[in-house]
Amino acid sequence: MDDVSLLSPEAWVDQYGDILFRFALQRVRDVAVAEDLVQETFLAAMKAKDRFKGHSSEKTWLFAILKHKIIDHFRSKKYDQSDLNIEDYAETTDKFFSDNGKWRILPSSWDINPVEAYEQKEFMNALYRCLSEMPKRHAEAFVYREIDGLSTEEICKVLSITASNCWVMLYRARVLLRRCIEINWTRTTV
Repeated sequence: MDDVSLLSPEAWVDQYGDILFRFALQRVRDVAVAEDLVQETFLAAMKAKDRFKGHSSEKTWLFAILKHKIIDHFRSKKYDQSDLNIEDYAETTDKFFSDNGKWRILPSSWDINPVEAYEQKEFMNALYRCLSEMPKRHAEAFVYREIDGLSTEEICKVLSITASNCWVMLYRARVLLRRCIEINWTRTTV
């Protein structure tokens, strides 16, 4: 495709900003981090826009960049619970309670099971940690297939590989993920 036209970078924010943000937030569970990752995605896309060849849609291209940013985020993040200091939260929680320790406003009823929500978050953290430790192309193929729902043909176009190569990469990614998740998640949750 010689005549590939991209939206102007100013239009990316309006066109794709919300969906990229929701995607990032679902994975990192932190608004500020999700905003930073989307911003980094747009900056990286601006730098690389001349190299965009049109093998995928502009939206798919931006999502691919964001996925790399998310994996890099988990790769660089240290999972150290000792950084959590309960004293930092004291001021923000004071507004919820009266002087005698009673609720000022009762919390609303939750429709979620906190244990299940926590386990899902922990699993997603383990999954992305494991993805960041495997070969990059294997992780990309897995994310494209299992998280984004791309077909083999679409994955082959994005990664410039053959169908048989795609299947091998997906098989290896699943094997590596299974081993990593068994070590890093199932043993810690039992």
